[in-house]
Amino acid sequence: MSDPNTPDSLWLRLLWLVIIAAMMSVAQTLVSLLTLVQLIIMATNKRQPNAEIAAFGKRLGLWLAHAARFQTAATDDKPWPWAPLG
Repeated sequence: MSDPNTPDSLWLRLLWLVIIAAMMSVAQTLVSLLTLVQLIIMATNKRQPNAEIAAFGKRLGLWLAHAARFQTAATDDKPWPWAPLG
């Protein structure tokens, strides 16, 4: 097992940080798109949201929170797809 203080492990963590940052960017774009879709649905459906979009948004928010904890070194556990979602 490698020492977490070695430069190699910091370079590997940097790689994960870059990959997860890109995934977070895609997730944020997806949140924006889903927000617009949900708003349109609510405008045409008597202010009732689509339950599937709402549930997906909740899961995506949990993933973003997990990713942010990894990015800020609050945890060493990487988010999905390296760990179960949820």
